[in-house]
Amino acid sequence: MITRPLDLASRLRPPPRGLDWLFVANVGLLVLFFSLFGSRFVLAPGLGVDFRLPQVAGSSGSARPTSHVISVINSGQVFTPDGLTGIDDLGRWLKTQAARTPAPRLLVRAGAEVPVFVLADVAAAATAAGFELVWAVGDPAPGAGRGRSSSP
Repeated sequence: MITRPLDLASRLRPPPRGLDWLFVANVGLLVLFFSLFGSRFVLAPGLGVDFRLPQVAGSSGSARPTSHVISVINSGQVFTPDGLTGIDDLGRWLKTQAARTPAPRLLVRAGAEVPVFVLADVAAAATAAGFELVWAVGDPAPGAGRGRSSSP
């Protein structure tokens, strides 16, 4: 009695027991609403369902599909579909892939932080194996590289 002198817990009303069906109906109506009126795609107001992006004549005239894709990181490691390899093993992997594919094209994905000598080694190995090269080099996020400022 000393720790709870007012004994407020005994004066509280018991919680209502008859409103459980209201919560079940509320959840059921929410599920019904989102399943009927929800959409997987967010459409801008006023756009119809049959909206297509405009086409530019000749935009894909010089586009060529690539048969192989590799990713190069700045430590000289190369990610191929078969797994991680180094620059030394890349030449052997490219030669085996070029033997299986007619007119092989290689897409090399690299970030701007990859040193030029690593890209030169990749290019030398690819041309020695008989690949045609397609480069995709991206810029890092603002402020990620050395010497770049994150302020505008």
